[in-house]
Amino acid sequence: MFISEETIQPELFHEGDQAPVIVPRSEHCISRKNIDREALKVLYRLKDHGYLAYLVGGSVRDLLLGRRPKDFDIGTNATPSEIKKLFRYSRIIGKRFRLVHVYFRGRKVIEVSTFRRQTEYDDREAARAGISEDSIFGTPREDAFRRDLTINGLFYNIADFSLIDYVGGMADLQAGIIRAIGDPERRFLRDPVRMMRAVRHAARTGFTIDPKNIDAIKQHCHTIRLCSTARVRDEWLKDMRSGSSRPWAQTMIEVGLFQHIFPSYAESFSSEHGKRVKGLLLSLLEELDSLIKNGEDVPESLLVAVLLYPLISIMPEWEALRPKKIRWPTFEVRALIKGLLAPYEFSRAVRDGASQILSTLWPITICAEKGSWPKRVVSKPVFNGSLWLFNAVRKESGQSPVTVRPRAATKKIAQKRKNRKRRYRKKSATNPA
Repeated sequence: MFISEETIQPELFHEGDQAPVIVPRSEHCISRKNIDREALKVLYRLKDHGYLAYLVGGSVRDLLLGRRPKDFDIGTNATPSEIKKLFRYSRIIGKRFRLVHVYFRGRKVIEVSTFRRQTEYDDREAARAGISEDSIFGTPREDAFRRDLTINGLFYNIADFSLIDYVGGMADLQAGIIRAIGDPERRFLRDPVRMMRAVRHAARTGFTIDPKNIDAIKQHCHTIRLCSTARVRDEWLKDMRSGSSRPWAQTMIEVGLFQHIFPSYAESFSSEHGKRVKGLLLSLLEELDSLIKNGEDVPESLLVAVLLYPLISIMPEWEALRPKKIRWPTFEVRALIKGLLAPYEFSRAVRDGASQILSTLWPITICAEKGSWPKRVVSKPVFNGSLWLFNAVRKESGQSPVTVRPRAATKKIAQKRKNRKRRYRKKSATNPA
């Protein structure tokens, strides 16, 4: 049962009917033993110096869902300069929105931000206009209403271990609903990336997006093109690495966001091959999720190759690259995928890596047909990634995977190296210096 009386913490809240719902420690599952030791150190130091110290955002959501948070972010009413004075090994970062990184051993970083209010000015603009910090920084309530989704607007108070809910996040968390804070149309138009985050959390949690929010996403999905391409790219790369990329892509396609984020797919979905492309994409992403859930480290080049293969597989130019003998059409593949990556930029290493992974599919095809795996094929740095993609495609079409035994494939190579060393030692013994 929730408690909303101000008697729980009368010294913190004096906002009348806008007082938050407070969930005491006995009514929730968050325990300090599940919070990083470094995060607890920061929380307690802020509290001991008279500041509010809350665990905020996704870390609270994940702890309530019984998951291990990736990061533990902290919110406080201390200003960035005040935070920095409390922690010797810390640094103020960010030009538009200042926050503090507190550093610990093992490259551990805890991010601490000051509660903010909704304002049209960022820190840099406010400084130029001569606006005081009081006009930028705000109360916990104002900070909660700045956040994107209700389930991300919960606070954990280290002072009494209670949960503070201004936005109805606990109710939505229990009901399994993804909902934007406030009017969804206004929130999504203000920052279209919030639409991607709504879909992300629905995919990761299995929750249902509120119908009003779904309608707003479908109506305004085209506005995602107004966002920075670098920012959008980072968002969808994060989703591909999440282990929930298949349900993410499925929902993104249904609401129309996927087609606006990837213009090349919009054209393919509307073509005669649309059903084939969609089915292959979702199948590959499902295999990618299994790989990531098994703890495998997936390079960015393989993510790009997975994303591009359904597109190039239906292109006549791709089939024209089928060789009669083992060769790597890397240059041709690089030219083939160049336009498909637009409007997103990647480093040359990532582009070349994706091209090599895709071009290696042809040598693997020939080797699989012949049942022979030459050294020059299996010794390629991208071989394992290409073989995984090759088998993922075969699985989608109902074929059995191709296996290559590393020991059998490299036995002759190892023996040759051993013989070479033996000959060298014998020659050195018979011809001393």
